[in-house]
Amino acid sequence: MEESLVHDALKKALMRRKLTKNAIVHSDRGGQYIGKSFRMTLFDNAIQQSMSRPDDPYDNAFMESCWSRLKAELVENGAFRSLEDARIEVFDYIECYYNRRRRHSSLGYVSPEQFERQYYLTFNQNLHS
Repeated sequence: MEESLVHDALKKALMRRKLTKNAIVHSDRGGQYIGKSFRMTLFDNAIQQSMSRPDDPYDNAFMESCWSRLKAELVENGAFRSLEDARIEVFDYIECYYNRRRRHSSLGYVSPEQFERQYYLTFNQNLHS
């Protein structure tokens, strides 16, 4: 995986999400996450970098579970017809289903989007209390 792939994803996340200073980006120890431009973007946006410890898959258990669900629910032992088909299907799965409709037991059986919305409502109410 090239650094540009994860760097482009980070830049998209910064444009789309409400990342606050001291947000944390967690990754495994892949070389693309220690690239100069990726780390400079983290630094410029006051984002902390967190990495798994060497040879400890439990540090990244959440993402391992996420990828496992994607493989089980989307791929189902099949294959994509093309790279473009893979992009479309993975985008649809993550943006339209996983984040917006799929209920997660670890989030009290609401979707990540619902959980985030509730988080910010509660956060804003606490600020004004």
